[in-house]
Amino acid sequence: MTLTGKMLIGQQAVAGNREAIRAINPATNAALEPAYHGGNGDHVEQACALAWEAFDVYRETSLADRARFLEAIADNIEALGDELIERAVAETGLPRPRIQGERGRTCGQLRTFARTVRAGEWLDVRVDAAQPERQPLPRPDLRQRHIALGPVAVFGASNFPLAFSVAGGDTASALAAGCPVIVKAHGAHPGTSELVGRAVAQAVKECGLPQGVFSLLYGSGREVGIALVTDPRIKAVGFTGSRSGGIALTQAAQARPEPIPVYAEMSSINPVYLFPAALEARAEALAQGFVTSLTQGAGQFCTNPGLVIAVAGAALERFIDTAATLLSGCAAQTMLTPGIFSAYTSGVGALGEHAHVAATGLAAESPNSGQAHLFVTQASAFLSNDALQAEVFGAASLVVVCSNDAQVRQVTEHLEGQLTATLHLDEADLARARALLPVLERKAGRLLVNGWPTGVEVCDAMVHGGPFPATSDSRSTSVGTAAIQRFLRPVCYQDFPDALLPGALQHGNPLLLRRLLDGQREA
Repeated sequence: MTLTGKMLIGQQAVAGNREAIRAINPATNAALEPAYHGGNGDHVEQACALAWEAFDVYRETSLADRARFLEAIADNIEALGDELIERAVAETGLPRPRIQGERGRTCGQLRTFARTVRAGEWLDVRVDAAQPERQPLPRPDLRQRHIALGPVAVFGASNFPLAFSVAGGDTASALAAGCPVIVKAHGAHPGTSELVGRAVAQAVKECGLPQGVFSLLYGSGREVGIALVTDPRIKAVGFTGSRSGGIALTQAAQARPEPIPVYAEMSSINPVYLFPAALEARAEALAQGFVTSLTQGAGQFCTNPGLVIAVAGAALERFIDTAATLLSGCAAQTMLTPGIFSAYTSGVGALGEHAHVAATGLAAESPNSGQAHLFVTQASAFLSNDALQAEVFGAASLVVVCSNDAQVRQVTEHLEGQLTATLHLDEADLARARALLPVLERKAGRLLVNGWPTGVEVCDAMVHGGPFPATSDSRSTSVGTAAIQRFLRPVCYQDFPDALLPGALQHGNPLLLRRLLDGQREA
């Protein structure tokens, strides 16, 4: 498939007229062809008009048809074959196996949402049948279902060119809910975005859906993004990126005459707690697992273990010494973009001004290669300096040494909201963990025991979210089938004749859905 450098507005390939975006191979700093000229407000207007025109048709597609559409997207992405893998590797510097795995995850989550759509439980059908004889007043017939919010703007992420990008989790969950999607591609991987965008557009056509169900726009700077978020036809936003970017979009969305939700995943340092008995029993093994998690993918994961918290003692010293030895032998790794590498370099420099450098990885031998870093500080310093809990996107982590359990709790209370919190413990640590658990539940969206936070399973029970600034809305998840709820709202139908009711609410239950009927869940 020849890359065109064009946007996709519905079924039309459209050339932009703003500043050109060129992907950079971060391993070589070489610019990649073609150039992608950004769109403007007129292009946003065209995409939003098509999305709005498609909305009422698309949101009422049958569950089977919508599920088939999601599966068609997955099939088309897989059909791109090596062309997609090679382009993504060139644009990100990520190794081929990582991109292959991410493609599998992307297609897997599309098919998982197809299964979710078919089951229909996300409609959350509730029926309270009429009680005309009830005294002192009769009860009307009341029926509730969930419907799609409306067209959704999705912003592609830098660190996952497939799984959190054009056809990633935000797009998949919004399409599953019945929302047309307009994606603003990330400027770091425009070619990968075009390939995947064309796979989605092809599925729209194959499934006979309105063309406005999907569009793909490019744009440097703020013009396209702000125009999307402030367009009155956009009813929700999905974003994965920096705290500053997420806050800017949230503020723009809240300043609209009709404010809309922005589901922004932004910043997290994902504390890891090493409890005393576990640390005494296996400090060296914990250090090995920690370094492996920290350096995976050059540390470019939102769930990277950027903070370690433990009580001072010989066991903690063993952990730090082992981790430092292992880290000093880790090769520097190519980061996603020159900009991300520059930000990482600045971040570790700032940490180094306030904390002791325990170890650094091997020196870089190629452009944009991030050298791993491990820092150590005392709890008192951490509590007095908020700069020490700023996210450094890359393979850098800070060990906070506490004097006792009370100080561990004090440090925990001081933390901002997080995506994850990890507890390494043995049976003798259960009482300490139980005492800390209520605080951790307030601070994080996912709590792990004896594991590592990198790696987010796509399944029904997953929560990938957390209190601010981990996300802009802690009531939701951006991974897992519950992500569909972000793009839905409830509607109640009172005393409707059966002929006017949507199929999900009709008396005969033609969709065979499990309903809450007069307060009892049907089998």
